[in-house]
Amino acid sequence: MPGALTRWRAFLRLQVSERHNEMQLDFTKLDGLIATVIQDHKSGRVLMVGFMNEEAWRKTVESGFATFYSRSRNKLWLKGESSGHKLVVKEIRTDCDRDAVLISVEALGPGVCHNGFESCFYRRLDNGAWNTTDTPSYDPKAVYGG
Repeated sequence: MPGALTRWRAFLRLQVSERHNEMQLDFTKLDGLIATVIQDHKSGRVLMVGFMNEEAWRKTVESGFATFYSRSRNKLWLKGESSGHKLVVKEIRTDCDRDAVLISVEALGPGVCHNGFESCFYRRLDNGAWNTTDTPSYDPKAVYGG
């Protein structure tokens, strides 16, 4: 894993330095943020949605780990900083307007959701009610306390 992560960082640094203008994203539409969809790189399952500001974007590209901007805490947030469930970047795509990104990741840990599920999308609307359709993959109290 460390060798692959080192190669990923070197690859991204090369892309940034050689194609700086091509990597520009539009942070002007959502008060300096872009929507960020996180997807499992093997299954394609959507794991979560977050937001990045320019600093979180740079840290994600430079480190190879998904970093977000927390709107509720008004600060950067490295996914997995408290749980250890980090997200290793495998691929990054942007939409046609360059105001959202899709990041394919390898999740280091049993789940991405702070409620104990593999994905934050563990509920489905059935007949007007939200039903939990997934089984928890870990105990959040054991990870976060409480």
